[in-house]
Amino acid sequence: MITIENKPIKLQIWDTAGQESFRSITRSYYRGAAGALLVYDITRRETFNHLASWLEEARQHANANMTVMLIGNKCDLAHRRAVSTEEGERFAKEHGLIFMEASAKTFQNVEEAFISTAAKIYKKIQDGVIDISNESYGIKLGHETHAASSVGRDGKASQTGVCCS
Repeated sequence: MITIENKPIKLQIWDTAGQESFRSITRSYYRGAAGALLVYDITRRETFNHLASWLEEARQHANANMTVMLIGNKCDLAHRRAVSTEEGERFAKEHGLIFMEASAKTFQNVEEAFISTAAKIYKKIQDGVIDISNESYGIKLGHETHAASSVGRDGKASQTGVCCS
């Protein structure tokens, strides 16, 4: 649970692991997803080199308005860096992604990554870019009085509440 503009938002997160052996399974997660975090390891150049194909895969199977954040993980290991911050920023800018570096180990920017992505999705709803009456956008209103957004195992996102009128 996070809060955006004083509204509680429930995120349901699915880790697709980024492994080639799971690639066929991950396609189903993209359908109906409102957002995605694309993560690479700043200490392993090959993970950065695979970003273009993972992004293409996501965009091929997701709604065109899906919000994507690019995250350079392991920023706590800057002394072993193989991908510069500028390279990550450039890739993100070229592809219209949000960018930040984080560390899953120290938790630096981890919560911020989820909050920033959710906030961008919320802004798209407020701006009318995402039609909440169309489930293919990954948002579904329910019956509760507070907003709660989640992405289920089937890759469908749902939102309960009256947050977006």
